[in-house]
Amino acid sequence: MSETETGAAAAAVKAAPADDEKPLLKVEGLVKHFPIKKGLLQRQVGAVKAVDGIDFEVRRGETLGVVGESGCGKSTMGRLITRLLEPSGGKIEFDGTDITHLNTGGMRPLRRDVQMIFQDPYGSLNPRHTIGSIVSAPFRLQGVEPEGGVKKEVQRLLELVGLSPEHYNRYPHEFSGGQRQRIGIARALALKPRMVVADEPVSALDVSIQAQVVNLMDDLQDELGLTYVIIAHDLSVVRHVSDRIAVMYLGKIVELADRDSLYASPMHPYTKALLSAVPIPDPKRRTQKSERILLRGDVPSPIAPPSGCRFHTRCWKATEVCRTTEPPLIELRPGQRVACHHPEDFADQQPQDTVLLSAAKEAAELVADEVLAESAPEPASEPEPEPETAPDSESEPESEPESAPAKDSQRAAEESTEK
Repeated sequence: MSETETGAAAAAVKAAPADDEKPLLKVEGLVKHFPIKKGLLQRQVGAVKAVDGIDFEVRRGETLGVVGESGCGKSTMGRLITRLLEPSGGKIEFDGTDITHLNTGGMRPLRRDVQMIFQDPYGSLNPRHTIGSIVSAPFRLQGVEPEGGVKKEVQRLLELVGLSPEHYNRYPHEFSGGQRQRIGIARALALKPRMVVADEPVSALDVSIQAQVVNLMDDLQDELGLTYVIIAHDLSVVRHVSDRIAVMYLGKIVELADRDSLYASPMHPYTKALLSAVPIPDPKRRTQKSERILLRGDVPSPIAPPSGCRFHTRCWKATEVCRTTEPPLIELRPGQRVACHHPEDFADQQPQDTVLLSAAKEAAELVADEVLAESAPEPASEPEPEPETAPDSESEPESEPESAPAKDSQRAAEESTEK
């Protein structure tokens, strides 16, 4: 009997890590196209390919950061995984349950586990409702009665996010943008969800308040065991809060890696260009050489994205294979997945293709000029051009004697004609 119990306990111990290793969120081939309709009959003439086939996983208790330029599909991806938007294709699994095409009634039980912090603190709060009514809405919709009453729990949440409990009866227009974002965070955390998707959670806050909110989210993650998907533009904030980082470009994930690996040695050229733009707030390093990569051109339209690699129109390493073949997102290093034919600091996946495209040549020349101008400011301070202009200044007096006889001859000719 004891041997049976021992065997069952051992089996349970072995099964527990398997459950922990199972991802909380799994996304495969996620697609979202917004149709473009014209004419009296509203026929579809095209589509905005906001998210065009992405794959990633979010583990339990971790923070996944998502970065990229404006218009790359970050916010759309966040609304898709919370099922605020209907996907055009692909598959979304939350804790082993397929939620890709669940209707409103089917998603209602899962709303307690998946919440979202919206980017716009002005548009996400109803101006006709008080703060107490807004934060208590999740309890009312889910039929949950917190211990001690709804009002007491709402006041506790307001105090938890740095607001006064006395704000319970105030309206959103009485608060600043940063305070409204805190109200949104309190509403998202009301039901103690398992996963929170934060779309630019600190972009509307003052710099002096951003660190407090970020530290607050870290403390809540440790206390409540939350899983975060944080969408942000500030690479410094993403580096501070994220365990893994996904870099998006024009509806695709071009690199997915651990935080330390991504910032230490980025492998995709677009990631390297993004990290080169991060300012270093250290006056002592102001005179040191720093490589700054300036991308040429704008992001192509998501209505008609480029063929092959979507970054090849702005990449300084693009070749013919980049224009014709789309690179897959594969793992080149442990924990680092990259979609690039010619990755940085790694052997090329297409070593036989070495002929640069014309756009790549122009981008490479532009990058070289800018890097040279920023990394070598010494020649501009040295008075080297003055010796070169000195002979010109000496040659000017020499030209004046030559012009003097010409003036004398003109005067002589005028006097002869008068005579």
